[in-house]
Amino acid sequence: MDIFQIEGPVRLSGSVRINGSKNASLPIMAATILAAGKSSLKSIPNLSDISVCGELLGNIGCKVTKSANGELCIDSTVIDNPVGDYEIVRKMRASICILGPLLARCGRAEVSMPGGCAIGDRPVNIHLRGLRELGAQIHLKNGYIIAEAPNGLSGKDIFMGGPFGSTVLGTANVLMAATLAKGRTVIESAACEPEIGDLARCLNKMGARISGIDSPRLVVEGVSELQPVEYEVISDRIEAGTFMAAAAITASELKLLNCRLEDMMAVVDKLRNIGVTVESQGDGCVVAGSGSIKPANITTQPYPGFPTDLQAQFMVLLSLADGNSVIIEKIFPDRFMHVAELNRMAANLRKEGPVVIVAGIKKLIAAPVMASDLRASAALVLAGLAAEGTTTINRVYHIDRGYERIEEKLNPLGAKITRENI
Repeated sequence: MDIFQIEGPVRLSGSVRINGSKNASLPIMAATILAAGKSSLKSIPNLSDISVCGELLGNIGCKVTKSANGELCIDSTVIDNPVGDYEIVRKMRASICILGPLLARCGRAEVSMPGGCAIGDRPVNIHLRGLRELGAQIHLKNGYIIAEAPNGLSGKDIFMGGPFGSTVLGTANVLMAATLAKGRTVIESAACEPEIGDLARCLNKMGARISGIDSPRLVVEGVSELQPVEYEVISDRIEAGTFMAAAAITASELKLLNCRLEDMMAVVDKLRNIGVTVESQGDGCVVAGSGSIKPANITTQPYPGFPTDLQAQFMVLLSLADGNSVIIEKIFPDRFMHVAELNRMAANLRKEGPVVIVAGIKKLIAAPVMASDLRASAALVLAGLAAEGTTTINRVYHIDRGYERIEEKLNPLGAKITRENI
């Protein structure tokens, strides 16, 4: 098992290129199931979650290879095993994304209930409700979702809202299934995240007929078949936000390349309010921390609100603010396992239900800590950059799910991170 040893505090400087989006790549990889033939995807990051998705696609019959220039090639000519096996699906929640396309193409799918990060209850009932509206017969057996549509799917007006807002993966599943359904589908309260927009544009390039992209009302005119595609995914706004927070917490200046600020306005606005300079430059931006962090109140919300995937990173940043801050988690109310670990590093955090009160302190102190999920582990890396002493982070396999060798990106900028196998 790998660990990180991080020496701090440090100052960072230089340029870093942001990778393709993990959260866009996974559903787009699943979308290749819909079109028999060879698809080529560019800017797919080299992450453990991507490897799991490739393994999942291989298990259903696809041939997944990586070309010399880094493109991911998926040959979905043959789908002879429409089953999402538990041993693979349990590793990653986004595995559920194969349910819709498998059902649409094969008329049947068996997918294990998904696993993933331990960040609270995340039911898939809205996914199943949407697919039932399209005409699927669905039941659960031995931990598997069994979905059947022997006579094909039919378009329908579907409401996808849930108790915590729109569902991103649910929208992806229903959207993919609807592309091959007979007639017209309207998805109301669709997720508006940039990754859903990217999926929709990819599907249209495959021959789908989707309108209303980037809005909460998607209209899909079903087609009889889709074609393989060559497509490049958008950059990762969560990785970009993490590096922005790294610049802020270390009072440093970083240039981010391949960064789509138009997808990050809630994050940029919050950084500027905190006292961080963010300026657009070319295909990216320059982020500069002032060394003085103002307190702020953050409420996570569906896009275009503040993303839940940056809540933990900003909690670290605000722990060093000059005053008290409040963070309210409205997407995953239990997503606070990092609170106890940050308190081990001298942070002053108090959790009250879905709210954390952050009392600003002068400095963080290094300590051995445990990564509990993907974004919490990124937060601990940021804390290690700012803390006095050597911070040891255990279970860094979590961070490898969403950040491509983060230490190899941070160290050239001035970080002192060592990966060790114990």
